Amino acid sequence: MKIFGSKNKSEAESATLDSQGQEPEQEKGKGFFKRLKERLAKTKSSITGRLDRLILGKKEITGDLLDELEEILFTSDLGVETTQVLIDIVQDKVARKALKDPAKLKSTLKEQILDFLTVPPADRRTPAPGEPLVVMVVGVNGVGKTTTIGKAAALFKSKGNRVMLVAADTFRAAAIEQLEIWSKRVGAEFIKQKPGADPSAVVYDALEAALSREIDVVLIDTAGRLHTKKNLMDELGKVNRVAGKKLPGAPHETWLVLDATTGQNAISQAQMFNEALGITDIILTKLDGTAKGGIVVGICHQLKLPVRYIGIGEKIEDLRPFDAEEFVQAIFD
Repeated sequence: MKIFGSKNKSEAESATLDSQGQEPEQEKGKGFFKRLKERLAKTKSSITGRLDRLILGKKEITGDLLDELEEILFTSDLGVETTQVLIDIVQDKVARKALKDPAKLKSTLKEQILDFLTVPPADRRTPAPGEPLVVMVVGVNGVGKTTTIGKAAALFKSKGNRVMLVAADTFRAAAIEQLEIWSKRVGAEFIKQKPGADPSAVVYDALEAALSREIDVVLIDTAGRLHTKKNLMDELGKVNRVAGKKLPGAPHETWLVLDATTGQNAISQAQMFNEALGITDIILTKLDGTAKGGIVVGICHQLKLPVRYIGIGEKIEDLRPFDAEEFVQAIFD
């Protein structure tokens, strides 16, 4: 049963709900959670491993203990702002005698971090009945953008959607080739032009083809590096505008792909792209290879942007819908 491309309002409404990336219940469970905990082991060690050692044998919450806690949170890549807010919350609870036992610090932080991660969906436009959901995927080179698009296409395909991949990163021939390989692997339609072509023209032609072929989901790969930051943002802005002219409301969603291993740089990238394009969703890749997974907390808290997917490995099924409760449980329990 298809999710997108519905011909009546009620079906289109349910399509929007289903587009949030939730997978069938049978695909969730103990096996995935165990793998999630394994892949987040470095992040867990960075945060709760050091926290456990800090509070071991402590009888009270002192100023020195809070200073050490602040260092643990900051060096776990939660960011200056998020770390300070967490410390302020703990200090307030201590001052009010609501928190006395160092052993309760962990549960306090767990509860507050879960609150930070629970970000409501950003405003997003809904495709009209019979029109495809158009997703523009952005991010700097090297974050795993093209691979993420291929894996996301597989998720959409698994739910019966007709998917089209669009090679609008025309500045790198390798990106076009890589996306074409992914399209064949997952069974998606593919639109490209020659290297160096106008990315906006590629997107315009792709949306025309998507309408005629009754495509349900269009995923657009974009450039990640031009001569200057301004050139890149101008180019992406043009792609955005052309998509909207061809299909009013498009792109309906704009996903930003970030590399978790870059730590605090990911927050500055998110701010830059969000100011220029209005990001609806964050996708965080390479969480399995880093102790900097705390960056998820900083991004959600500072930018109030929801995390849509996380990448925890190289396999096609390792791009998973983000679940804040599972993430916090994997780190703290």
